[in-house]
Amino acid sequence: MSQKNTKFMRIGILLMAMALFVATTSLVLIDGKKKNISMDLNGKQIELRTAASTVGEVLAANDVNVQKHDLVEPTVNTPLENDTEIKWQKANKVVIDVDGKTQELWTTEATVNDVLKTAEIEVATHDEIEPALETKITENQPIAIAKAFPVTVKDGGKERTVWSTQTTVRKFLTDQNIRLSNLDKVEGDTNAKLTASNAVVNIARVEKVTDVVEETADFKTKRKTDMTMLQGKEKVVTNGKKGKLQKKFQITKKNGKVVSRELVGKTMVEEPTHKVVHVGAKAPKVEVATAAPAPAKATASASTNATAKSSSTPAKAQVAVSRGNSSEPSGGKEFYANASAYTAYCNGCSGITATGINLRANPNMKLIAVDPRVIPLGSKVWVEGYGYAIAGDTGGAIKGNRIDLHMPTKEAAYSFGRRQVKIKVIN
Repeated sequence: MSQKNTKFMRIGILLMAMALFVATTSLVLIDGKKKNISMDLNGKQIELRTAASTVGEVLAANDVNVQKHDLVEPTVNTPLENDTEIKWQKANKVVIDVDGKTQELWTTEATVNDVLKTAEIEVATHDEIEPALETKITENQPIAIAKAFPVTVKDGGKERTVWSTQTTVRKFLTDQNIRLSNLDKVEGDTNAKLTASNAVVNIARVEKVTDVVEETADFKTKRKTDMTMLQGKEKVVTNGKKGKLQKKFQITKKNGKVVSRELVGKTMVEEPTHKVVHVGAKAPKVEVATAAPAPAKATASASTNATAKSSSTPAKAQVAVSRGNSSEPSGGKEFYANASAYTAYCNGCSGITATGINLRANPNMKLIAVDPRVIPLGSKVWVEGYGYAIAGDTGGAIKGNRIDLHMPTKEAAYSFGRRQVKIKVIN
């Protein structure tokens, strides 16, 4: 190698050494200016050495785009020092809805509970919140709160108070697991809104039950004429016995109280036995006395419209009804009646009364024709001037307070004529 080339080589090595020295010295000087930094970037921990002069520079160097609502500690303009701790928390937009009223805010809080505390929104025990308080906050996080209010429940007459956030009666009933039967009634519209100032739910519990009641069924008394017994005598042939009647009622109750009772069916469980009474119809003997002759009046038979015929000649004898055993009784229904007389042999008469008595076979029987609406057939009566008798016949002309007396002969009927008499219905 020539001396000249050797010289150039030595110069090159010297220059390289000088450059290396300068570079090394620069690096030492630069490194001496760097600081040790620890950063919390939205929960991510980073340790580094940096020559940046401010917090903002080191964040920008690590691709952190700081927005208006973000949390930066210390502030972006803070000069860096060795062992500086930097915290950056990205802010999230949150929409809070409280009973339909909304508000928006930016927050760096971590959970729903923290956000509500920051916003000074209190959540009571019975309030409903979505999402749950411990939920982590994300971008555009919605938070919905339904504030609970007391609701007065009147259920079947019993009153209680519960807390609810439901907006309608129907939703409230479902939320409280209150079940209604087909008959139960809820006062008002179930779709009506519930508010804190008008929170009353009134439920009427309605039920229908069947009630079966057993009652006694009264017997009737049947009276039958007995020609073998004297007038005024009675005999019980069959004793009456009450029956049993079953009645079915449908009862409607409202809140436990009966509001209606409806008869829906009757069943005769045991038929009653009717009482049978025989009433004597046999007349006592009639004593007939003769008197001085007198003209006889023709009297129309009120019961048959037929009469004993009038005579143009005086009757041979005047017949009077015996007053034996005919003293006026102390009791009985008393009134006055217009009386006439008839015989079993008048024109058109068969001799058989409306109650089936054969007067031709019993010519001396004391019997009168009556209006059954005034004097019941079969009744024992006393007639002034006639004595005791039985109401055993009717007549087309016998209406109201009219009676017709049975006489054994036409002469006796003519003699009686027409007159007003006192009458007493004994039984």
